[in-house]
Amino acid sequence: MMSLPFYQKLHEHYDRSYRNKDLRTTMSQYHEQEKKSSAIYTHGSTAYSSRSLAAHRQESQAFSQASSSSASYLQQASQATTESSLASAVSRKAASAYDYGYSHGQVHVSGITDTEEERIKEAAAYIAQRNLLASEEGITTSKQSTVSKQSLSTLHQEEVFEKKSRKVAIREKAEHLSLRKTLEETEAFHRKMNEDHLLHAPEFVIKPRSHTVWEKENVKLHCSVSGWPAPRVTWYKNQVPINVHANPGKYIIESRYGMHTLEINKCDFEDTAQYRASAMNAKGELSAYASVVVKRYKGEFDETRFHAGASTLPLSFAVTPYGYASKFDIHFDDKFDVSFGREGETLSLGCRVVITPEIKHFQPEIQWYRNGIPVSSSKWVQPHWSGDRATLTFSHLNKEDEGLYTIRVRMGEYYEQYSAYVFVRDGDAEIEGAPASPLDVVCVDANKDYIIVTWKQPAVDGGSPILGYFIDKCEVGTDSWSQCNDTPVKFARFPVTGLLEGRSYIFRVRAVNKTGIGLPSRVSEPAAALDPAEKARLRSHPSAPWTGQIIVTEEEPREGIVPGPPTDLSVTEATQSYVVLSWKPPGQRGHEGILYFVEKCDMETENWQRVNTELPVKSPRFALFDLTEGKSYRFRVRCSNSAGVGEPSEATEVTVVGDKLDIPKAPGNIIPSRNTDTSVVVSWEESKDAKELVGYYIESSVVGSGKWEPCNNNPVKGPRFTCHGLATGQSYIFRVRAVNAAGLSEYSQDSEAIEVKAAIGGGVSPDVWPELNDAPGGLTDSRGGMHETSQPAFKKDALLDSKLSKPSLPSSSHNLGQKEVSKVSETVQEELTPPPQKAALKGESKSDDPKKKKNIAAPSPPSDITCLESFRDSMVLGWKQPDKSGGAEITGYYVNYREVIDGVPGKWREANIKAVSEEAYKISNLKENTVYQFQVAAMNIAGLGMPSAVSECFKCEEWTIAVPVTQNAHCIYTCFFQVQGLQEGVSYVFRVRAINQAGVGKPSDLAGPVVAETRPGTKELVVSVNDDGIISLNFECDQMAPNSEFTWSKDYVATEDSARLEVESKGNKTKITFKELGMEDLGIYSCDVTETDGIAASYLIDEEELKRLLALSQEHKFPTVAVKSDLAVEILEKGQVRFWMQAEKLSGNAKVNYVFNEKEIFEGPKYKMHIDRNTGIIEMFMDKLLDEDEGTYTFQLQDGRATGHSTLVLIGDVYKNLQKEAEFQRQEWIRKQGPHFAEYLSWEVTGECNVLLKCKVANIKKETHILWYKDEREISVDEKHDFKDGICTLLITEFSKKDAGIYEVILKDDRGKDKSRLKLVDEAFQELMTEVCKKIALSASDLKIQSTAEGIRLYSLVTYYLDDLKVNWSHNGTAIKYTDRVKSGVTGEQQIWLQISEPTPNDQGKYVMELFDGKTGHQKTVDLSGQDYEEAFAEFQRLKQAAIAEKNRARVVGGLPDVVTIQEGKTLNLTCTVWGDPTPEISWLKNEKSLDSDDHCNLRFEAGKTAFFTVTGVTTADSGKYGLVVKNKYGSETIDFTISVFIIRKGF
Repeated sequence: MMSLPFYQKLHEHYDRSYRNKDLRTTMSQYHEQEKKSSAIYTHGSTAYSSRSLAAHRQESQAFSQASSSSASYLQQASQATTESSLASAVSRKAASAYDYGYSHGQVHVSGITDTEEERIKEAAAYIAQRNLLASEEGITTSKQSTVSKQSLSTLHQEEVFEKKSRKVAIREKAEHLSLRKTLEETEAFHRKMNEDHLLHAPEFVIKPRSHTVWEKENVKLHCSVSGWPAPRVTWYKNQVPINVHANPGKYIIESRYGMHTLEINKCDFEDTAQYRASAMNAKGELSAYASVVVKRYKGEFDETRFHAGASTLPLSFAVTPYGYASKFDIHFDDKFDVSFGREGETLSLGCRVVITPEIKHFQPEIQWYRNGIPVSSSKWVQPHWSGDRATLTFSHLNKEDEGLYTIRVRMGEYYEQYSAYVFVRDGDAEIEGAPASPLDVVCVDANKDYIIVTWKQPAVDGGSPILGYFIDKCEVGTDSWSQCNDTPVKFARFPVTGLLEGRSYIFRVRAVNKTGIGLPSRVSEPAAALDPAEKARLRSHPSAPWTGQIIVTEEEPREGIVPGPPTDLSVTEATQSYVVLSWKPPGQRGHEGILYFVEKCDMETENWQRVNTELPVKSPRFALFDLTEGKSYRFRVRCSNSAGVGEPSEATEVTVVGDKLDIPKAPGNIIPSRNTDTSVVVSWEESKDAKELVGYYIESSVVGSGKWEPCNNNPVKGPRFTCHGLATGQSYIFRVRAVNAAGLSEYSQDSEAIEVKAAIGGGVSPDVWPELNDAPGGLTDSRGGMHETSQPAFKKDALLDSKLSKPSLPSSSHNLGQKEVSKVSETVQEELTPPPQKAALKGESKSDDPKKKKNIAAPSPPSDITCLESFRDSMVLGWKQPDKSGGAEITGYYVNYREVIDGVPGKWREANIKAVSEEAYKISNLKENTVYQFQVAAMNIAGLGMPSAVSECFKCEEWTIAVPVTQNAHCIYTCFFQVQGLQEGVSYVFRVRAINQAGVGKPSDLAGPVVAETRPGTKELVVSVNDDGIISLNFECDQMAPNSEFTWSKDYVATEDSARLEVESKGNKTKITFKELGMEDLGIYSCDVTETDGIAASYLIDEEELKRLLALSQEHKFPTVAVKSDLAVEILEKGQVRFWMQAEKLSGNAKVNYVFNEKEIFEGPKYKMHIDRNTGIIEMFMDKLLDEDEGTYTFQLQDGRATGHSTLVLIGDVYKNLQKEAEFQRQEWIRKQGPHFAEYLSWEVTGECNVLLKCKVANIKKETHILWYKDEREISVDEKHDFKDGICTLLITEFSKKDAGIYEVILKDDRGKDKSRLKLVDEAFQELMTEVCKKIALSASDLKIQSTAEGIRLYSLVTYYLDDLKVNWSHNGTAIKYTDRVKSGVTGEQQIWLQISEPTPNDQGKYVMELFDGKTGHQKTVDLSGQDYEEAFAEFQRLKQAAIAEKNRARVVGGLPDVVTIQEGKTLNLTCTVWGDPTPEISWLKNEKSLDSDDHCNLRFEAGKTAFFTVTGVTTADSGKYGLVVKNKYGSETIDFTISVFIIRKGF
């Protein structure tokens, strides 16, 4: 055994073997109850266990004979009976396995579902199924109850001999079908399962509810949606998105704290509709519906209707379940303020809620939020409402509880909310200087082989960098914690293996630094070691131990099949600590379960090595840990069952072990700003290119103290945070660092100092307030918006119930808000903080030391174990140091050895208890002539690394020749070696050893001692290249003695006789010049100065440096003008052509030659040339391109000795296109000199379904005229365009086919004219008509029901109607055939209707009106059934009867005048026609009294139609008002007339 690392010595390891007797007792009782209550268990398990072995065999033989002899009978039997009997056999086997597993074995199951009973049932079902598949016993089947006794006796008489027993055949077939079903269920589950648990589709927590409101009243629809990423909510009205900009002030859409609100202001009748809230994110879309019905209130307010309900409620009244109020005023009193707590303590937030007016028995809805997420009751936090006070109590504070807390009080349609921040500081460490506890431990992936655990790094490291993290696990139902990893992991993500399948676990994480291990984090939620598909199956069927069906056929069972290779093998996750593989099971797998073996291949050795030899994998996923960081590996997987091991899968791509996620960069630009007397708002620039960012930690320090304290212990997102709890009047500086799963970034630069005092105006400006969800900082929120508390100061003695010490600077133990400092924090800060003076001068913090920021891990395994010397009872081993030191110096090695007898290795033994510091060790007390194997593990401050690969076999025997020990890691083949990595100022001695095939020889004599230092004044060798390209090495020495000389050497061999070099020395300077530098000159060149104290310098010329020097020589020898942009061409506004290029730099003497088709051209009328030596831009302009200008253009540059050129080829289509473009631009410029169109004529359909022709004009004046034409005929326009907005329009109302044609608009004045043409014929006209019809269809109102005297009419109103808009009606999904009873039509070009005459019950159902615009159908639907139909039908009957009554009632058709004037003595005859069915009765009136017929006034009524009124000898007494009354059963009518009798006097 190897010795334990230091951090394991300080930590107690718990016993991993634990069992729960109480749970076993409960499981046994449950098993007995299930057997008693289940018919399957009654006929299966109980009978099976009670039978003797002899009876069991007898029954099996009888069943085998019966099954063999009755194949035809079984085929005719019912399939349901066969499946039932076979399922009974399977159930008996499952129950037997269940009984054996829970009665004889010590098994612990818990935590899969919410209740203990469900967990027991899940575990029972799972274990029973597993035992059924894995068992090699036979399955016995009870006799079928459907087979008669006579048939069974006949079957027993027949004997059939088979190669295999029937029970074995049934067992194999059951296993085959079970495995196939398991594969289908797993595949179906994975198709539905979301592999990334962080992403899930939207889900409505609170759906919007329907409302019935009064006209002119406001209404609000609320909904709450969960999902990740955060869903985007869109509101629809009748399936049309609501545009708040199209109707300003009508709609208000808000989203706050996860609550989404649609407010409709001043509702009118048109707001009656169905509203939909659609939530969408990357994982899908979900909708919720609500209806709004707007009613009109008619008449004055009636108090008798005040309590009648919402349907009779007048305006401006809110509704509650117990009454009404005009408005609720919600006020918070005795509010909680910014609070500070410590881990493990209790804390309570509360405030008094005052609601006016007060309504008895109506309690408000109270909801708490943390960072915008609703807080639900749990064992950590409990909300409470006492009737007038709301409290939120934390029974055990954790850093996860830190954040912005908001209380929202809702009363009917009104709500108010208030917010304040809660800070949670770290608890006291058990070990002084140990790091704080991690937070947010979450299980993100769980299966039966491993569970991946993630967490967040703490803000406080205890004064030294965190070396890594330990993960602990505990089975649910026990209190025994065990450590999962022996070596700390740095990545905040770790797969925990070694779990028992079917068990549930909770996890916690502890951080470790060089001082010790910190406190554990809050435990995670339970996670079951089950595949997700298996867990889902158990959740859906928790009470049945087996739900499969077994179908027995007569085919012979097959022999065992070796499984095929797995497929789709891939690396799903890779870090420096582990690699996760996943694959799919093979298609060829036989009839039994399969296991997996994983193999890896180091790309340096190309040898495949099995990883899990002793423990096969059960699920198609696996996590590997024994990998070397930085090395490249490939992986493959083999399948195995009882038939053997299959072929390997295809190997994965090469994977380099290491973290794929980089530590984020430090934030920048830290800016503090004043807020209140105890808080400061800190803002910063977020880390660039940060991946999977968790958040930011902010720290503060009193200027000059050198002590940094955290401002938050839970990472915050966003670039702003409010730091509370600061001392008023003190000056602080701040710094920020980012965090993700890979670790914490470097600290940002310190901010400018700021004095803590209230800002002018009392707080942060509202326009710089952060979003509440992103950067909470102690803000208070109300319904009117977010605002900062005016004075968020707090009473220090009321914040925490803790022991106070002497006043000191704010510390992390109280989150900068208290004046108590724990002794542990004081001690750590005193030891680790530099003096204040140095911190102030350098402006650096303790995090600026790069060694402290470096992540430390255990080293990788050593390699190349070699036997250096062998004796009779001892051996000397040597090895190479690890490739990866883990970021810290290797402190020693541990060696293990084992005997190998006849090729079989024995147990490992420790060779050394104390670590050895060199890469060689002598192992004593070995057995002579015995073969041994060895392995070596390295150790550093982080702990013991993984052991090396097992060495070759070495035999312990006396060697005939002595081979000395080697020291260097890699042998060299030259007689020189440059020693690097020496410590400055240390004296060293050196020796050299040689090696050959026989081994390593003895070391040379010691050379030295030599002090590793750079002599004062020593200069380095400098390489130079002159203008002629000659390369030389130069050296200068200022400390030469009179007799000193320069000695040059190459590879430490003198260069005096070299023909390739020329040495020149003068005074204290020397140089060697290379005559022709080439590959032969590669090497180390050094210059020694004699008669000095070892002054020398060297310079290495390797292949890369050789290439650089040769390129530099060529550049100096043949200089070129560096070109920034090659020659290019562009067309200018007037059609001019510009040729240009740009050089990097030009001097004042630079010259340019312009060449066209190998002939130099000069400046003149055709060519204009220009050189800007400041910018390096060279230009040539041409007014116009002609056909003869096609060719090649070249600019030749000369600047001193440097030359350069750039060429542009313009021929063929390239030149023609350029020429056309130039001409087009020239014509465009000419056109734009007068009035012209900036945008040509186009059309759009307005919301009123009219067509608007529009164009945009430019360069116009008052005298500019605009003329419109259609088909070359001028259109008179009523309005005169003022051209203020530059837009000209022509409105065509009620557009139809008669408006088709070619439209043209002309601009003209004295400067010229321009025209634009738009063809609205054929396809263009059809496209426009389609859009018009679409607008008309969209303008259609919802279908409404109207009753008439003829029947029921369904109608919809549109802006106007066109024949191109096709209208189709359907009833219950079937197109309506129009008859005399059912008709469709349009009234007034606005109402589209469907008339159903004399409706019957068969006419009930769903009616759909589809308006087809030529491309798309737009539907309007109405449901004419139920109460709607009954009301409409009743109204039709009423109108029908009214029409009949109106038609048949008694009436006077005509004949009677209004006034009759007659002379006295004359006879008056009046006749009128009367009509009615039945024949009406008539009566006459005179002066409102009944008039009877007599000789003077004869009244007659003949044939039931004609009434006669005759007065003989009229007198003045006959004057008066008369009336004719006609009456029948449908009604009556009275016709009045007046008779005036005049007397003619004599003489007139």
